[in-house]
Amino acid sequence: MDKNPIPKAVAEKILKQAGARRVSEDAKQAFADVLMEEAMNIGKKSGEIAKHSGRKTIHDSDIKMAVKNW
Repeated sequence: MDKNPIPKAVAEKILKQAGARRVSEDAKQAFADVLMEEAMNIGKKSGEIAKHSGRKTIHDSDIKMAVKNW
């Protein structure tokens, strides 16, 4: 995958908010990569939903529907 726009610091913060006390550098990168992959999948599905609805613009409801039907 190209340069991941999700910073490792953000991935670490999420993991710590989820209960982790410490997070290795490899775990931060792996989590950021997984987040990016899932975000891309949700984005693609949201785009398909918007297109099916005759729109070019993705709305919040498209994202919610994409996640709900995941």
